[in-house]
Amino acid sequence: MEIELKLLLAQQDVPRLRAHPLLAQTTQGEPQLLRMHDIYVDTPDLQLCRHQAGLRVRQVDGRWVQTLKAGGTVSGGLHSRHEWEGEVPGPQPDLAALDAAIGRKQPIRALLRQDAIRDALQPVFSTRMERTVWQLRTPQGDQIECVLDQGVIESGGDGADGADGAVYSVPVSEIELELKQGQAASLFDVALALLQDVPLQLGHMSKAERGYRLAASQPLQAVKAQPLALDAAMSVEQVFLAIASNCLEQVSGNQDGVAGGEDVESVHQMRVGLRRLRSALGMFKSLLVLPDALKGELEWLGGALGEARDWDVLADNTLAQLDGVAATDAAALAEAAHAQARLKHEQAAQAVTSARYTACMLGLQRWLQARAWRDSCAARQLRRLDARVSPFARATLRKDQRRLIKRGKRLLHATPQQRHRVRIAAKKTRYATEFFASLFAGRAVKPYVGRLSALQDELGWLNDVQVADRLLQELPEVQAGQADQADQSAQDRLRLHAAFVRGYLAARAQAQGSDGRMHKAWRRFKAVRLPA
Repeated sequence: MEIELKLLLAQQDVPRLRAHPLLAQTTQGEPQLLRMHDIYVDTPDLQLCRHQAGLRVRQVDGRWVQTLKAGGTVSGGLHSRHEWEGEVPGPQPDLAALDAAIGRKQPIRALLRQDAIRDALQPVFSTRMERTVWQLRTPQGDQIECVLDQGVIESGGDGADGADGAVYSVPVSEIELELKQGQAASLFDVALALLQDVPLQLGHMSKAERGYRLAASQPLQAVKAQPLALDAAMSVEQVFLAIASNCLEQVSGNQDGVAGGEDVESVHQMRVGLRRLRSALGMFKSLLVLPDALKGELEWLGGALGEARDWDVLADNTLAQLDGVAATDAAALAEAAHAQARLKHEQAAQAVTSARYTACMLGLQRWLQARAWRDSCAARQLRRLDARVSPFARATLRKDQRRLIKRGKRLLHATPQQRHRVRIAAKKTRYATEFFASLFAGRAVKPYVGRLSALQDELGWLNDVQVADRLLQELPEVQAGQADQADQSAQDRLRLHAAFVRGYLAARAQAQGSDGRMHKAWRRFKAVRLPA
């Protein structure tokens, strides 16, 4: 299993990397300089890519080497993949050699044995790189290969499937830190040391993924949470690590979409991933505690994403759903809300491309990889961490349900603040149930999550109204601060529109709170059986 950390840097910062004292202090021998030409092959409909695999043939120093990478995960910049490698006589892959090297239980082996796949393989894109390699040895004895790649990814022309003969390209300037021997936490120690002097961003996509995106003109897509496959034989600590990694995959998987500054769904899904992570940390807080510094950084990131998401919901959902007499006022407000949403998206993009975000994600991953919480755990906590997960999962779900039932006792006559507390409790209960779902029978989990979701939907709309009320109070003042004095009459009209829509929404929320739907959703949830 290959374990590597990918970091991106600007071309102008390469000299700062080369001169970094860490490289001088920890490099064994002289850096190695290589020129490489990689040819990636796949079927015309990209079957290998669809199965999360990449097959390349590399020319370096007069030799040809084929490499197949498949499966694995990407979490917070840490890439873990299966890899098979061997020399070949020329630029064509040797599938027989790969077949002999791949383990029988690997799904990619069966795929490559299909005649339709083997016969259809062809070049789809290529890379040309100038590579510098440093072999590092940390003071703790860990061995890390530090690679600087500078070059280009090309698709089209006579090297891929470009029907129009044009060649499309994207530049590459990145660092790969690959663990050769030792603890994975050392990768993050090295990365954090480099980050002190060199602006770096986490690299979520491999060169293969970037090449496929170029070859197939694939747009970025928001990444939703993937189902967790847990085993009852796992320890509590192993399950926490699996859950945290799953959450970070969702966060980092949406990094590029948020960095683009426009994709609404990427912001939403990154925020969901962050909320799931914070919920998981709360779930395990009796056994392990995130350091305050990292906790504060998560709150900072959540704030940047939350502001963009709140304005998106106001502009695209809350105001868009209004009809009748309120529609005219809503249309006038929506234009201003969209402008504010675009500004908040730009700020969120700046956040996830900043060194602060990089340090936050590296710090989180280092904490997880080192299991740093063990340093401050009592003996009783360590025993609970090492115990099997099923009793912990059942106790957690029972506790979450009791909290939700207690908060919801007066739901029908609750204040907005009390309803908000019920909504948060419902969300945490749902996250916990989804985290542990694979430990229980699906026929019990599905109806429970379904009724929790229905309750969340009812409470969610009422919360959206509360958020809308706050934003609509801010909107005219925000617009006034961004406009000149000649627009005073327009600002006055905006205030009138906002006042009318706030009143309309308040009346509609009051009607919805008493129309029986929330009461029905609450009764249906209380009647469903807890999976545990």
